[in-house]
Amino acid sequence: MKVAISAQGTNLDAQASDVFGRAPTMIFVDTDTLVFEAVPNPAMTQGGGAGTSAAQFVISHGAEAILSGTMGPNALQVFESAGVPAYIVPACTVRQAIDLLKTHRLERVEKARPSFWRNR
Repeated sequence: MKVAISAQGTNLDAQASDVFGRAPTMIFVDTDTLVFEAVPNPAMTQGGGAGTSAAQFVISHGAEAILSGTMGPNALQVFESAGVPAYIVPACTVRQAIDLLKTHRLERVEKARPSFWRNR
């Protein structure tokens, strides 16, 4: 499965980002092979609507799931409309986030809600 992880760096050992729309990098990973592509997030410096733009970017790159820290309701709505599940990622590396997903230890977000937004 191809997933996208919002990240602070450009490889599997980078920290997963605690934010989505303004994360510096989106890392697209094949969860079976761990082949990945790190792509700068074009919405990172956008004024308003960064989450929505980032969500559209992730979907256009073929991600079948998104793993991230905080995510606003507009970005979540874009993912929900596209049928792309969103998962909460704790403070960890991209590689660890993938392992958590593969072992069913990430919480799937069904609707935007305050408990989804975590504090660091």
